[in-house]
Amino acid sequence: MDITAPAVEDYIRGLLWRHDEPVLLEMEAEAKERGFPIVGRMVGVVLELLARSIGARRVIELGSGYGYSGYWFSRAVGPDGELHLTDGDPENEKKARDYLTRAGLWDPVQFHVGDAVSALHSLSGDFDIVYCDIDKYGYPEAWRAARERIRVGGLFICDNTLWSGRVTGALDVEEFRDPSWTEAIKEMNGAIASDERYLSTILPIRDGDTVALRLK
Repeated sequence: MDITAPAVEDYIRGLLWRHDEPVLLEMEAEAKERGFPIVGRMVGVVLELLARSIGARRVIELGSGYGYSGYWFSRAVGPDGELHLTDGDPENEKKARDYLTRAGLWDPVQFHVGDAVSALHSLSGDFDIVYCDIDKYGYPEAWRAARERIRVGGLFICDNTLWSGRVTGALDVEEFRDPSWTEAIKEMNGAIASDERYLSTILPIRDGDTVALRLK
């Protein structure tokens, strides 16, 4: 299911041409060649915009792949910020280090190889942003781990929360994933929406991105 009309997405992406930096183009080309899931440029710009809008200086990503979303967060927090990236594959750490170093964006990065939620638990203090893009069955646990670790005025952001429309239950979408993943996403979406400490919505771009602002 196309969450946004393809022509609309193409138009928006067409306005983002000034981000055609060599390293970013390499990262996008690798994703296309390997079929590796990245958030893409339209969402990447949103991540940077949201981070800059709250003056984020301390961010953790739960699930970072080879650093594509980290590219945008690093631009936002700056070289004196603190950006924690996480992934279970040590090869992705090597790729992220190479890409982000060549882009001049490695300075704020600390990369944790292993379980993302465990990495969050291992760190002390609050964050300006917790960004979630791990395997979908882990979304409820990620929200429970993150919700107390975000400062008032900070953000919880999560990718793939419309899950090609599967969360609606009304679409005939071929299931190539475990159906329990859909239920896990729905559980997290409901928990966020009912948490009165947060003001939240789902942006219907790409595959859906939840944005939740902590109010108290």
